[in-house]
Amino acid sequence: MTSTLQPADSTGAVKRPGRWLALGVLVLAVLLVAVDATVLGLATPYISEDLEPTGTQLLWIGDVYSFVIAGLLVTMGSLGDRIGRKRILLHGATAFGAISVLNAYATTPELMIVARALLGVAGATLMPATLALIRNLFHDPRERSLAVGIWGAAASAGTAIGPILGGFLLEHFWWGSVFLINLPVMAVLVLVGIRMLPESRNPSPGPWDLLSVVLSLVGMVGLVYAVKEAAAHGVTWTTAAAALLGAAALHGFVRRQLTLPVPLLDMRLFRHRGFSGAVLADLLTILGLSGLVFFLSQYLQLVQGRRPFEAGLAELPAALGAVAAGLVAGRAARRFSVRSVVSGALAAIGLALAALTVIGQSTGYPLLGTALLVVGLGAGFSFTVTADVILSSVPKDQAGAASAVSETAYELGAALGIAVLGSIVTGVYRDFTGPAGTPPAARESLGGAVEAAAHMPAQTAAPMLEAARQSFVDGLTLAAGAGAAVLLAASAAAWFMLRNERLETHP
Repeated sequence: MTSTLQPADSTGAVKRPGRWLALGVLVLAVLLVAVDATVLGLATPYISEDLEPTGTQLLWIGDVYSFVIAGLLVTMGSLGDRIGRKRILLHGATAFGAISVLNAYATTPELMIVARALLGVAGATLMPATLALIRNLFHDPRERSLAVGIWGAAASAGTAIGPILGGFLLEHFWWGSVFLINLPVMAVLVLVGIRMLPESRNPSPGPWDLLSVVLSLVGMVGLVYAVKEAAAHGVTWTTAAAALLGAAALHGFVRRQLTLPVPLLDMRLFRHRGFSGAVLADLLTILGLSGLVFFLSQYLQLVQGRRPFEAGLAELPAALGAVAAGLVAGRAARRFSVRSVVSGALAAIGLALAALTVIGQSTGYPLLGTALLVVGLGAGFSFTVTADVILSSVPKDQAGAASAVSETAYELGAALGIAVLGSIVTGVYRDFTGPAGTPPAARESLGGAVEAAAHMPAQTAAPMLEAARQSFVDGLTLAAGAGAAVLLAASAAAWFMLRNERLETHP
């Protein structure tokens, strides 16, 4: 072991040779997930036209990945701590690439939903493993902050590369090609990762508790399903039963973790106010942003008539802002304070979302581009600092489980955000007043309306499309307002919960 480490530097930190090259491999894993998440939004209109999903099925295609991954992240993070983070990362990346092929060649909405769910299973292995490996690669706190910033910047870069590359592919090939771009990234990750990544695991992991795994999965899936269905169709006996089942399973999971000698997830982590505050901030941030992220590409293409490549370029300011902020977030948090950086960043995002409540069908790009830039800057500062807080709050042997909690908050927020805010957009959209002869398919989604208009007389199609687009914009602005309220509330919560929190300066 000593032969693989360099001597400690003046700060006392032991530095592993090749750690920055290893970080490059981890960046590829982040790109894999980020690109996949962003290209789906661009491909949604084409999937809608080709597979003809209902509005509910379209929401499932959008959020089932987050739905499944949220239920499995804690399990996979803890599994990585036990069997090895390098091993689970490389196996997960291989599966991710293989299942991407199934996504690309899905022929029905049902198959697409299943393919996205399976991709969630593979994706659950990637993000916790990458953060946990960073925790074990970088012992110096300042280096770790920079590494986490690069990790976050890579995710943001993926959100920029995804729409642009996806837009190019959608203009020249069929929509399934956007999922096949995962394959070369996966191949490089696996081949280089085998040589460059060090293995790390908990030296005393304890037995694998299958009951905890089941309780965690049932609890998360039941809870997210209940919220999603209640937002889309109102409270029914089915949603109430799912909510009760999920709550009971999560209650049983927490109680069991408190009694096990070596739990799947150490609940004592949440006694650390900084850890809990960072997790809550991540959850609320992505919840408030999800409606905008999921429907923005549809707005740019189906309302404003931009081509896919142009729509991808239009979303670029958010990614550029996040990359820039992520690289300096650690330094800013040390110079000022964790709570001022996180709380200020979340407030800025909330104000940017509030500005988007005034957009219309023909809103010029300066307003939209400025709002997206502010959203990106705020997200880059917030997510980078909260990830650093979470990693530095736990022993490195529990880095996988702690990272999984962070990612679970992110994915749970995404699933809930698409469910709640997405249902606001869908609910407002379906009530549009169209001319006589408006087909039912046009009320399922805006993509369905555009497709239906292509087969209707011009004198009927034009007013129907005008009404459908205006109704979609009305729903989007309402969702942006709701997201702004969530982000401003998250800013206030972060100000109180991250009080006196500081990033480490010495190991």
